[in-house]
Amino acid sequence: MNISIGNDHAGTDYKFRIIEFLNSKHIEVTNYGTDSDSSVDYPDFVHPVAKDVESKKSTFGILICGSANGVAMTANKYTSIRAGICWTNEIVSLIRQHNNANILCIPARFTTIEDVLVMVDTFLNSDFEGGRHQNRINKIQPC
Repeated sequence: MNISIGNDHAGTDYKFRIIEFLNSKHIEVTNYGTDSDSSVDYPDFVHPVAKDVESKKSTFGILICGSANGVAMTANKYTSIRAGICWTNEIVSLIRQHNNANILCIPARFTTIEDVLVMVDTFLNSDFEGGRHQNRINKIQPC
């Protein structure tokens, strides 16, 4: 398994902790995020993550910004990306089980790092249930 990760200035500290956590599980990580807390434009860090996941260069993506809204909106412009904003572990389970999400979007300003590490673990270890949920995903395609 390999993960592409991206973040803006609001998610730098969380990114480093997530990478440390993933490395401890022997998961390969490609870091596209800023390593600074100086203001940056989040789309610059979202596009390479979404491209990696879309091309299957990475199994999953993780995006972090203050609210997670901007990174999710940007990632979801890609046809095969299903990026979900999560602030609780239960929501993480549901975006994997029901939506087959392939990018986890984390709102750094509304979560704790302890909760986020649990959420990342859940994201990576939850399976898509298929069935009626696949029928719904098939209807997401652009109009």
